[in-house]
Amino acid sequence: MRRPILLFSLVSVISVSIFANAQTAKPKLTIDEFFNSVSFTAVKVSPDGNSVVIATERADWDQQIFRKELWLYRAVAGSLTQLTQSGHDSSPQWSPDGQWIAFLSERKGGDARDADAGDAKERGGNDKDSNKEKDVAQLFLISPSGGEAFAITYGEDEVHAFAWSRDSKAIYFATRQPWTKQQNDDHKKEWKDVIRYRGDERGDVIFRLTLDDALARHAALDSKEIPNAEKDSGASPGAVAIARMPLRVDQVSISHDGQRLAFVTSSVSERQEKVEDIELYLVNLINNAAEATPVRLTHNEAVELNLDWAPDNRHLFFQVNLGSVERKYEDPQPRLYWIDAGDVSDKREVQRWFAGYPGEVVRYTPLPDGSVLCACRTGTEVQLVSQASPKAAIVRREGWAGTYEVPAAASQSQSTRIAFAYSATVRPTEVYIADGPDKLTQARPITSFNKLFTERDLPLAKPYRWTSDDGTLVEGMLMYPPGKFEAKNLPMLVLIHGGPQDADGNHFEADWYQWDRLAATAGWLVFEPNYRGSTGYGDKFTLQYVPEIVSRPGKDILTGVDVLVKDGIADANQLAVGGYSYGGYMTNWLITQTTRFKAAVTGAGAVEHVANWGNDDGAFDDAYVLGGLPWETPDSYRSEAAIFQINKVRTPTHMVAGADDIRVAVLEDYLLDRALHELNVPSDLLIFPGEGHELAKNPWHGKIKVREELKWLAKYGGVGDTN
Repeated sequence: MRRPILLFSLVSVISVSIFANAQTAKPKLTIDEFFNSVSFTAVKVSPDGNSVVIATERADWDQQIFRKELWLYRAVAGSLTQLTQSGHDSSPQWSPDGQWIAFLSERKGGDARDADAGDAKERGGNDKDSNKEKDVAQLFLISPSGGEAFAITYGEDEVHAFAWSRDSKAIYFATRQPWTKQQNDDHKKEWKDVIRYRGDERGDVIFRLTLDDALARHAALDSKEIPNAEKDSGASPGAVAIARMPLRVDQVSISHDGQRLAFVTSSVSERQEKVEDIELYLVNLINNAAEATPVRLTHNEAVELNLDWAPDNRHLFFQVNLGSVERKYEDPQPRLYWIDAGDVSDKREVQRWFAGYPGEVVRYTPLPDGSVLCACRTGTEVQLVSQASPKAAIVRREGWAGTYEVPAAASQSQSTRIAFAYSATVRPTEVYIADGPDKLTQARPITSFNKLFTERDLPLAKPYRWTSDDGTLVEGMLMYPPGKFEAKNLPMLVLIHGGPQDADGNHFEADWYQWDRLAATAGWLVFEPNYRGSTGYGDKFTLQYVPEIVSRPGKDILTGVDVLVKDGIADANQLAVGGYSYGGYMTNWLITQTTRFKAAVTGAGAVEHVANWGNDDGAFDDAYVLGGLPWETPDSYRSEAAIFQINKVRTPTHMVAGADDIRVAVLEDYLLDRALHELNVPSDLLIFPGEGHELAKNPWHGKIKVREELKWLAKYGGVGDTN
């Protein structure tokens, strides 16, 4: 498996070198152009393989939102048309007969029949009253043949999971246990504006809504309002409860024969505090006139996600991105399993797919013939591979060097068509369609949303390898300023990825998190290290940052900097460092270990671990990587915390944080700011209101973040335009 990947890396470098000569006449990328990129959040192939629905996301600067829209590609006509225009639409799913597309939308007024039209008020834009009532995701339908979308669920609680019945005659959806108007009024009267931190939490209900009932109700509505009596009930009209859970239902999947419904749960608080909150459950849909009691399928210490039934109607696929199915909790690379849901005993067989693959299972899709197609990461490449069964040989599908994402396949056996997103360092992300997994090199693009990037002088990149202090081989990427590919003695920015379960590589990304292309265009050689804890290099490599969660990766990164300086690639007098999330953790740590960096830009990174454990929404994972709970391993919590060595910092540091971040509590940024202020180290802190960890609310926040980080690097690092 390793030799072809090395060959692809070599081909990639050669092609990049050839491409360099063709780029010299192109203008450089601007920050405005950079932030007008379009990303793809979902790609779904129709059951017959003749159409693809695509979910996109892009910045709307006037409305100050990220517009989420659906597009429809028809293979026969070769046409791409916009399906929805509200700016709030996501998570599309085809009905099994291909006649409908269901999706989630946070449109203003979930009962509006004409929500694809509407002005700025309707779209939740600049109207000062637009936030008086929080818009929550409801379930909508639209015909791929044309017509307007319409809501089929209503209420104050969001729909956060849904699935079609296999006969296309009903939709199952999950939402929080609805309260009647009277219950809401009584609660408000008793508690006023008091927040009952755990007391107000309640579990989910899974409902069934028939398509005939939804269509009849839609046709009968002559106004945009639901009758008050139905509104007061709190539940969507016509919906019948089939199961209840004290937990949140995150995803629903129905077997191909329509007889069983599986779902995965999480905490009602949406904080990962107990790993046992996250498990798989099963509901029998045969003769379920009354509510059914869900049967628990798994009993492990893993975080399950991305459910999908196998064609045999017996096995249920699921991924694990944290924790372990086989043993006590640990964090190896993300994996793929299936469980024998047809086994009625308490010892259901669980088998791992792609067990012989050395890297990470990023995403997968079952194929109609029973095999599985996987976008799998090894080193700096994410390629498509397949496997016919858990014990069969792993087949590498020959394609282009780069990164394949969100693979999707037709569900009907007569079609072999697949779709996916693809990118490489000099090829911006677009959606492609291929006539089968064996025809990847003949795949054709069906979108061109990011065409402008092909008309700009993009930075060129290549993999770079070095030996760390303990003899371990480590890899990363080097992205060069335009026109300076493989030049020497360059000013260098160390830009550290988050996760840490992630990796930088041969892919294209343009957003507030991955802004290496803007830094390179400003004149920096950008060094992106895949330190210990990164994926794509085997489970042992991934786990070696435990419990030295910053000191072990820190040594990998600093030895890489040393080698780049020694080899004459990087200028020792012009070094800077930065990162967000776990990259922020590492930046905060590294500026306590060395004064070689002239500037630092950090975001959403912890400087201590006790308070962060208490405020983080992933508390059990924090405890694992630090070897125990705070009172069990206090030495680890202290020795791996930057705050206790913060007096060594001399590096001017720029900080950013979302005001509502609970992944890495915003208090960590305030703590770092307070410490640097006390030490008279030049610093600046930007807080983005309403934002969580992802900076996903207002595109201006991410743009301002990167704009100011580039200014900081220019001011203190001496590279770039300070204007």
